Amino acid sequence: MAEPDYIEDDNPELIRPQKLINPVKTSRNHQDLHRELLMNQKRGLAPQNKPELQKVMEKRKRDQVIKQKEEEAQKKKSDLEIELLKRQQKLEQLELEKQKLQEEQENAPEFVKVKGNLRRTGQEVAQAQES
Repeated sequence: MAEPDYIEDDNPELIRPQKLINPVKTSRNHQDLHRELLMNQKRGLAPQNKPELQKVMEKRKRDQVIKQKEEEAQKKKSDLEIELLKRQQKLEQLELEKQKLQEEQENAPEFVKVKGNLRRTGQEVAQAQES
């Protein structure tokens, strides 16, 4: 590395830079605290560890706040969202009814199916003759 010019020159008019003193590192309290933290780390003790009960209580509180926010968001639904939900529920009910009817028809005995087909064909023939 290149050395600065002021090292070679013995010019008394120049102000030579000095290394700044870090007041935090020179303080006795900081040194003691640093030494204590190093010792605790070697032992495996972490200063930020909280008691288990406190952790559980904080987690419950966070969960409760999240649930409250979700409930408030659901309560603040707009009229459009409410109408869409109603329509969706109606469509689901209609689909369930259709499925029930199909299951009933599939589970019905064969003679009931044939009888229904005969009635329909009889009605269709009657309508065709009237037209």
